[in-house]
Amino acid sequence: MPNAAPACYPADMAAKLDMKIGIIGAGNMGSTLVRGLLGAMEDRALLLASDPRESTLADLARETQIRTTTSNHETAAFADLLILATKPQVLDTVLRQIAPATGESTLVVSIAAGVSIRAIESLLKPGTRVVRCMPNTPALVGAGATGIAAGSHASDEDVALVCRLFDHVGVTEVLEEALLDTVTGLSGSGPAFIFVIIEALADAGVKMGLHRSAAQKLAAQTVLGAAKLLIESGEHPGRLKDMVCSPGGTTIAGLHTLEAGGLRTTLINAVQDATKRSRELGEELERKLGNGV
Repeated sequence: MPNAAPACYPADMAAKLDMKIGIIGAGNMGSTLVRGLLGAMEDRALLLASDPRESTLADLARETQIRTTTSNHETAAFADLLILATKPQVLDTVLRQIAPATGESTLVVSIAAGVSIRAIESLLKPGTRVVRCMPNTPALVGAGATGIAAGSHASDEDVALVCRLFDHVGVTEVLEEALLDTVTGLSGSGPAFIFVIIEALADAGVKMGLHRSAAQKLAAQTVLGAAKLLIESGEHPGRLKDMVCSPGGTTIAGLHTLEAGGLRTTLINAVQDATKRSRELGEELERKLGNGV
């Protein structure tokens, strides 16, 4: 059985990492992790990234001055900690490429959505330490939210290290693996839901006379400010909502409209349906991986 989820403590950002880290997949999330880790490394020579697209690697190397390669096996053989930032559909191929170069001394971190730890472990050498993560796209601007789950051979120290890595691009939460589909539905899909809300708020501003640029700027900053206030105050969102609502005022009138339109129910259903779809995709991918074993 997987380890019980340990607490994830804030990363010690001052302490530099002196281990060799390989990243397979230099797309948006992989390159984001490279950028986030640069300031945490003792030496950028400790980072190696691989990708089949030479143009992608050239752009990454030019920007970050790290070493790159088109060989996933080379990256796996180099790394003490190996991050799999590939698309789920090609993960079975990647796992077969790297399996000979991994083992008990390698910590493998997968951010491939929907692919279970059991499926990953089945294609690697027995005893390989695996940690599965679900980050989201705001990691691109250092404001990501990442769910983390430990595999059957991963230690608490392994999980703490992975927390430290992903704390460089946002915040982390350690959970049981069964809850990672919920993380996908909430924080993985959630940015898209918030973008729709921001767009709708901006549309409303335009309808009531604001220029589009001003309306979008104000709407986005309102969402950012509300989230920052919630996080930094530690208050319950309901209490902060009540603080804005004057008796007989504008905000309570608007909230009445939101309640009448079923905003809460719609958002709950959206997260529920996204979670359900994540589970379905995971089951499909696990069947594919299982058929190939």
